[in-house]
Amino acid sequence: MRRTSIILIMAMAFGAMLVVQAQAQEEEAKAGHMYVGATKCKMCHNSAKKGEMYDKWLETSHAKAYEVLASEEAKKIAAAKDIEDPQKADDCLKCHVTGHGVAAELLDKKYDATEGVTCEGCHGAGGDYWKNKVMKAIAAGEQDVAEVGMLKPDEKTCVGCHNEESPTFKEFKFDEMFAKIEHKTPVVEE
Repeated sequence: MRRTSIILIMAMAFGAMLVVQAQAQEEEAKAGHMYVGATKCKMCHNSAKKGEMYDKWLETSHAKAYEVLASEEAKKIAAAKDIEDPQKADDCLKCHVTGHGVAAELLDKKYDATEGVTCEGCHGAGGDYWKNKVMKAIAAGEQDVAEVGMLKPDEKTCVGCHNEESPTFKEFKFDEMFAKIEHKTPVVEE
């Protein structure tokens, strides 16, 4: 009887430890800002009033970054580096998929790695700023963007991937390349 009590107490303690661990992971995910994917951004950023930013992104190589890893050229480059499948290799995915390598708890259920390099690759994980209420507070200067994980992309953001580590690297001219992907919300006169 006594041994059964000890085992029961140990099982309860182990169960409590698992609950605490799960709660800690949940808190870590909350603090780490969730990746929600480009389709969440599309909800608000695809109207003419918002500059049709989603459609502009779809036309960029960023939107095709994952897809290009299935090309014959990518497979040749991968083979030369002893990589069997570039669409599964961390060395490739770290720059071809936004959010690759983060804890699973930081990926929203609608997150889709096949979207490639999404809005969040430049602007930060959107889990805490994608909602209209937060975006309005940011626009009004009532919300600190850093608190909600939003980033203002700069040259440093880009050269995280556009650098000599890339097997297809060519000289990176920030101003020229930024102009190709630049997108602004149009000014609406009242």
